[in-house]
Amino acid sequence: MREPKFDFPVIEKTFKRIGTRDVKLYIFEPVIEKKNKAVILFFIGGTFKQNPQSPAVFQHQANYFASLGMVAICVDYRAGHDEGFTPKHAIADAKSAVRWVRKYADELGSDREKVIMCGSSAGGYVCVSSIMFDHLNDEPHYSQTRDHIPNALIIFGAGMDGIDIMQRRYPQLLDQASEISPFHNIKKALPSTLWMCGTKEDTPSIPNGLYEQNKLFVKQMVDAGNEIVFEEYEGMEHGFFKYEKHENKYFQQTNERMAEFLKGMGFVN
Repeated sequence: MREPKFDFPVIEKTFKRIGTRDVKLYIFEPVIEKKNKAVILFFIGGTFKQNPQSPAVFQHQANYFASLGMVAICVDYRAGHDEGFTPKHAIADAKSAVRWVRKYADELGSDREKVIMCGSSAGGYVCVSSIMFDHLNDEPHYSQTRDHIPNALIIFGAGMDGIDIMQRRYPQLLDQASEISPFHNIKKALPSTLWMCGTKEDTPSIPNGLYEQNKLFVKQMVDAGNEIVFEEYEGMEHGFFKYEKHENKYFQQTNERMAEFLKGMGFVN
């Protein structure tokens, strides 16, 4: 595991140990010292590749939300560089991260009922799957609890078709792919959700592109009773919201939209 490089001071906490592998949280402390703060956990994309992105990719968003008085966390989870990795490990780690945040809420000065997951691309798939699939879990002690379910969810364009993901990257899981595919398991499961997607997001193997898949998935989930706000960014590509892209226009716009969404839920003052 490469040590991510942060431009801001962070507090490192190991929330899980797998053999000799420490799986960590990189915590940005809020500028406002008070109790009962909301916590937002960021899950990066690009993690299913052999050379995955660093958790620090979301550090500028994390710094912004810390400036609003939240506890912001960039989450390290098992990824393509880990021996024997499959997406099932990442999903289990996402659950463990949320559980850790709730368990140590007093230490963080946070509210156990103000926990938000935010994921992009593969990280978005991991977040949604961690909520939808109870059977994916490697902490037997917690198998009967719902502590891993966040109170709100934010997604940036993410592949929801597990069959497509496994065909492209993990063919050894094809016999299980439909069981870990949000797109093939539509049901009422998600907390209040903000879903942002560029209209030019594309993956060659996905019929009609990633944008169309996201739009259809959200429609079907809303029809099943989920509360999801789907927002389109015209002409924008995959990862359009990242720091230093488009002269930070969409980085700023999406941060403000996320803050507005969380303010409406009473998570941001």
